Amino acid sequence: MFARTERLLLRPGWAEDAPALALAIAEEAIVRNLASAPWPYELEHARAFLETERRPDEAAFLIFRRTQGAPQLIGTVGLGRRPDGETELGYWISRPHWGLGFATEAGRAVIDLAHDGLRLRRLVAGHFVDNPASGRVLEKLGFRPTGTVAPRYSCGRREAAPCRLFELELAPGAAADKDMDEPTVQLAA
Repeated sequence: MFARTERLLLRPGWAEDAPALALAIAEEAIVRNLASAPWPYELEHARAFLETERRPDEAAFLIFRRTQGAPQLIGTVGLGRRPDGETELGYWISRPHWGLGFATEAGRAVIDLAHDGLRLRRLVAGHFVDNPASGRVLEKLGFRPTGTVAPRYSCGRREAAPCRLFELELAPGAAADKDMDEPTVQLAA
């Protein structure tokens, strides 16, 4: 699966992407805000990530910034299965591209895929409380806070940290107060 947005190309990763992936994520300020990426992040970790087999509803995409020349790898976005069975949206963007709306743009494309292509009814997400910028991205994507802050282990931190939890209803009729024919996804600009 591939997706194009105004400024981005999202596609599965290939083995030859490992060096660019390792370079883009190799900063502690990025990795400490992720649950499963180790620190220090090395080429072998990028290779293992790219070789991981995933189910169709666990799509993982590399995020490339479209340029006049070759696209530039700037992050990843995808869907993963939580231990409780929920489908979770996750993402990261390389530091030089923070604050430019790329996480929101990539997240919207994956939410559209989850709703229209995978027919998922609901997504969950979370952010470590010391990373409020990620919470703002989730809110722009239409996620709503559940009111729960729970400890979550971060491989990069090597410890658990408080994580604020969010949810997004995708399917018509999934929310009790919605009309059966009315889509429940409302994305902010």
